[in-house]
Amino acid sequence: MASRPVTLGIDLGTTSVKAALLEAAPSLPSGFVVLASCARAAKAETESAVAGPQGREQDVTRIIQALNECLDALPRQQLRRVGGIGVSGQMHGILFWKAGQGCEWMEGGPAFVFEPRAVSHLVTWQDGRCNSSFLASLPKPESHLSVATGFGCATIFWLLKNSPEFLKSYDVAGTIQDYVVAMLCGLPRPLMSDQNAASWGYFNTQSQSWNLDILEMAGFPTHLLPDIAEPGSMAGRTSHTWFEIPRGTQVGIALGDLQASVYSCMSQRTDAVLNISTSVQLAASMPVGFQPLQTPDPAAPVAFFPYFNRTYLGVAASLNGGNVLATFVHMLVQWMADLGLEVEESTVYSRMIQAATQQKDTHLTITPTVLGERHLPDQLASVTRISSSDLSLGHVTRALCRGIVQNLHSMLPFQQLKEWGVARVVGSGSALSRNEVLKQEVQRAFPFPVCFGQDVDAAFGAALVMLQRDLSQKEP
Repeated sequence: MASRPVTLGIDLGTTSVKAALLEAAPSLPSGFVVLASCARAAKAETESAVAGPQGREQDVTRIIQALNECLDALPRQQLRRVGGIGVSGQMHGILFWKAGQGCEWMEGGPAFVFEPRAVSHLVTWQDGRCNSSFLASLPKPESHLSVATGFGCATIFWLLKNSPEFLKSYDVAGTIQDYVVAMLCGLPRPLMSDQNAASWGYFNTQSQSWNLDILEMAGFPTHLLPDIAEPGSMAGRTSHTWFEIPRGTQVGIALGDLQASVYSCMSQRTDAVLNISTSVQLAASMPVGFQPLQTPDPAAPVAFFPYFNRTYLGVAASLNGGNVLATFVHMLVQWMADLGLEVEESTVYSRMIQAATQQKDTHLTITPTVLGERHLPDQLASVTRISSSDLSLGHVTRALCRGIVQNLHSMLPFQQLKEWGVARVVGSGSALSRNEVLKQEVQRAFPFPVCFGQDVDAAFGAALVMLQRDLSQKEP
């Protein structure tokens, strides 16, 4: 009997790297079984030399180290069976490297690994260097999507103005997932799906092309922009044996983590997918043939992102999710330190969730937008309806979790989901999977049945795209 296809899915997230091995199982409703999965914290945050405190950058070497740790933890006998690799990752961000010099392959114990070489930091989607006045000075894109701080093209414009010498050191650029695919395949220039290109700004999804004329008129270094390829297509084949994955293994074009998460969760077109990880996304499928208006509206809280087969997702993408809870925990730990007491963040997190689980309701109201929102970049967080009876840790944590969900509701009213034909909400993401209070608030807020998935959804999605492509090619 012929062996069933095995695919490796990788997700390069903001706080962690995840990997999953999937095997085709046509007899199961899902169509696959999970052979193994692994997640490692990236711990990649680093200071920005040029943007100061507004910059949010990550050390690419640490991200690849976390990726290597993930691969090293997967069973070798299953890695030898891998016939395809799917990769997704955090959207909007950008890193630069020298073509042909982005990494070096070397023996890492029993396996070959690649290590970054002539590579910049990753400027992430959380970057805040492009303020409102700077964004207003940029040329208007020919796209249905507006440009925000943390978007790849906005970051290049900022560097062009504030650090032009930096850009002269590099000749190609991509998202972190584009970089990994390019290194695995030995590509001289990265390839980019429309999913990631749209997340950079200045990309027209209808013509599948960058706004080259607009950008060149503004002096933008358009040679840095990657070539575009269809999501679900092949980027190339592995140029080396990698953790016993055979040389010559097919590697897919890198996907956006949003689209990969949705792909793994959305079993019906009437599903909406809620992902709460570092940030929050609520996505629903648009009808086949839907085309967004080609006039960008920076104040619109809902954006339409490319999905697969030239369809779109309607998405409310909030900047404030698990990172808000992490900020609250960090604040509590800092207060304790100021009082001369030491306590671990993990202890604070578990205790505050436990306290909020026992506190079923609260009148306290928290608007949790400590990072603003792309459509309201200057909005800050606030706490209202404060009374002496609502000041316990349970009250505050319950109000914070409720605020994260209510903020999403303000961006995409649930009545709109009904009008789009949504009948069920599928919840996923690391912040949601380990927070019972957040789950309760999601179930309380949505007028639909809610089911909860697993943490490695984007890695599953990236693998599934490859697995289903492999199976379709084997059909007679």
